[in-house]
This record gives sequence, C-alpha cells and structure tokens, in this order.
Amino acid sequence: MEVNPGFSEKAQKDFELVQAAQQGNQHAYAELMNRYKDAIYFMILKMINNKSDAEDLTIEAFGKAFKNIDQYSPSFAFSTWLFKIASNNCIDFLRKKKTRQIGIYSNSSDSSNNFTNGINEETSLSIQSDQPDPEEALIKDQKKILMRELVENLKPRYRQLVEMRYFQELSYEEIAAELDIPIGTVKAQLFRARELLYGILQKKHGSSI
Repeated sequence: MEVNPGFSEKAQKDFELVQAAQQGNQHAYAELMNRYKDAIYFMILKMINNKSDAEDLTIEAFGKAFKNIDQYSPSFAFSTWLFKIASNNCIDFLRKKKTRQIGIYSNSSDSSNNFTNGINEETSLSIQSDQPDPEEALIKDQKKILMRELVENLKPRYRQLVEMRYFQELSYEEIAAELDIPIGTVKAQLFRARELLYGILQKKHGSSI
C-alpha cells in the first residue's frame, strides 16, 4: 500500500503505524490507541452517557479495528476508518439495549394496562434490586468459575491483566500504576486478552459461540 498524497502529517504517521501493526508490531498498536483513545471514548460517552459502557465500547472499537487492520484502505485516513467502526459499534449497542428494554415492557398479557403494568414492573424491579436473587447470584458465580478456568489458559501477562480488571475490578489507571506501564498498553493488552479468551471459548464450545 502507498500513502495517500493528500494525507496530513498526522494521517501519514498513522499510516506508518498501521503498516507496522499489520506486520505484528505491538508498539504500533499501543501508539495508535494512545493517539485516539480519548477522542473515541468521549465520542462514545456523548452517544450513550454511561462511563462504564463507554470504556468497554472504546476497547471493543479498538479491538474490532485492530482485528481487521488488514482491511484498512489508505484511500482515507485511519482516524476516519476508526471513528466509523466505533460509531457503528456504539449504534449496535444502543439498538440491542433498546430491544432489551422493549422486551421488558412487552411481557404484559393485558394490552389495555400496558402503561400501568410498565410502571408497576419498573417499580418492582427497583424494589427487588436491593435484594440479591439466589438464581441470579448462582448464574453469576458459575460465570466467574468458567471465566477463571478460561483465564488459566492465557499467558501470565494477559492473565494478570484480566484478573486485575475483571476480578479485582481495578480501573485502567490503577492497573497502569500498579504495573508501572502506560494506560494505552494496559488497554491494548486487555483487548488482546479478550480476543484470546474468545478464541478459547470457540474451541471449547465449537461454532455455536
């Protein structure tokens, strides 16, 4: 691939990093993430207005972009391509969330009382939310056990990051400080770890995943 002559200096640097990433250079991946992680995060945060979801969606966006890095075409800037992926991923998230919410309120058998039932159900859910559901707790525990079994298959550096982020529930900043590495590296290696876990799941359960 040849760089687009109309690229700005920043876009040309991105292109060089993309080429390095396509050759497996992990530092290039981390550098690309460092250059755009804040802009992507705040774009997503503006769309969904939830910090936790925005963090996860930011990681997912970079994960999808880097997984398909060979499909990038230099006919347009890498940043344009990346923001499109992030935006589409966020729209999919919002669409699925809306579908789930509609499903909650469509369970009423009496259509004439939809509005009242919706209020009652929402009120009931908010009242019950303070009390742990035994079945829900059991499912959550089972998922944690499965997750720990899968994490054991990861290389030590990925296993440590996953345990700190998802079991100890540390923030990216806390992990970076604890391990004395850049936040961009933490995020880059975490989405790589998630990709590896997904691959392990596929092998474990077959194509039904």
